Amino acid sequence: MEALLGFGIALVVGLTGMGGGPLAAPLLMLVLGVPPLEAVGTSLLFVTITKAAAAAVYWYRGHVDWSYFGRLLLGGAPGVLAGTLLLQRMSKHPQLQPLVLTTIGLVIASLAVLSLWRAFRKTVVTPREDRPHALSWAALPIGLEVGFSSAGAGALTSLSLMQFTKIEPARVVGTDLMFGLSIAALGGGVHLASGNLNQGLLLALSTGGVFGALCGAWLGTRVPAKVLRVALSTVMILLGQQLLFKGLAALAR
Repeated sequence: MEALLGFGIALVVGLTGMGGGPLAAPLLMLVLGVPPLEAVGTSLLFVTITKAAAAAVYWYRGHVDWSYFGRLLLGGAPGVLAGTLLLQRMSKHPQLQPLVLTTIGLVIASLAVLSLWRAFRKTVVTPREDRPHALSWAALPIGLEVGFSSAGAGALTSLSLMQFTKIEPARVVGTDLMFGLSIAALGGGVHLASGNLNQGLLLALSTGGVFGALCGAWLGTRVPAKVLRVALSTVMILLGQQLLFKGLAALAR
């Protein structure tokens, strides 16, 4: 079951390019009943493993802008550490568990709505200003939500790079992917050091995930990406909504 779940998540990531965090964390909580803290820690390390190969390809092709990556990491690293520590602190208090579920559900549903908006909006070509100093400030809340929910790096980082820099699309994707990989590894490492990780579950997910990522990369050029992104965003909205309602119902008791 766990290996099949890992295969499915990684397959979707390979097909659409969207991060596994927004999909993995809620599925681990809703399908397998994993506690939020453990689900986020396991999800972050699973994302690190599945993104590593793709990031290496972009690195090899020279599609990572290291200057902008450094600026992103300057804000994202303290953000992900703060988000991880906040989640750990809140998870130690049983009365705050519903609030954790509600917040994670809201973040995931909101990011999915943003993804749908990006899929259907009309693209308007406008001149962009090069404002790299703004990247660190934009990356701080991105890192915060990644540390807290394992979601958000991909969509929001690419938007920030497109808004504040003039780099070409391939380097946007490569820089975004390397940044997402780095903060996922950082957040996952903190969870690993704190013992907030299901090692058996991570191994099972990764066993299916590696094969799923390869299949997704192979099928990615043969399946309409927009249709898949819309379908995935819809599923993410439903998953986030389920976590949100579950947390609100517990808060109302």
